[in-house]
Amino acid sequence: MDAAWVALALSLKVAGWATAINLLLGVGMGYALARWRFPGRDLVDAALTLPMVMPPTVLGYYLLVVIGSHGVIGSWLLEHFGIRLIFTWQAAVIAATIVSFPLVFKAARAAFETVDPQLEDAARTLGIHELSVFVRISLPLAWRGILAGLLLAFARALGEFGATLMVAGSIAGKTQTLSIAVYEAVQAGQDDTANFLVAITSITCIAVLLSAGRLVPGRVVARG
Repeated sequence: MDAAWVALALSLKVAGWATAINLLLGVGMGYALARWRFPGRDLVDAALTLPMVMPPTVLGYYLLVVIGSHGVIGSWLLEHFGIRLIFTWQAAVIAATIVSFPLVFKAARAAFETVDPQLEDAARTLGIHELSVFVRISLPLAWRGILAGLLLAFARALGEFGATLMVAGSIAGKTQTLSIAVYEAVQAGQDDTANFLVAITSITCIAVLLSAGRLVPGRVVARG
């Protein structure tokens, strides 16, 4: 069971880093597409949402092409800095970040689109800097939807399997995340370990879904 706890700790670490990265990337891109109008905006939206519908193994292949030892970025990092991303926990973070990104991006965009632009315009007329408008007006009004997206992204990153297996492998104690540990336990016939890991994963995902559901803005109740 010690290996199960190690896999759980690694999964939480990977999911935590992926969620933190998506907090910056997803919220930033969500705000940009919610407020800016430019040619090809729908195409950009489709491209950023693509990881949500693309098979994880296909994403894993693309990641190998980019960050693998012979990949576009991976070979450059290895040659100039001696950094090998493939088969490391950092590679698992990259995979989890890309797979869970659309959940934060779409939630953030939807949340920002519910914010009345007139409130932001009123702040600008008072001479408030654009960054201050975002931090003091837009973000506080959209935080519930953003946080719900972050929770869902955390759960998705916690259970990521296909892309992670391709770029990080299954090295016990180093890259073997919770979902991969379940797969390995089933393959090895270790039913007790598999049941334990599945129970942990299920409980965590249910708790996250319940929390996210409470954060979604409720219906407006008409008062008589």
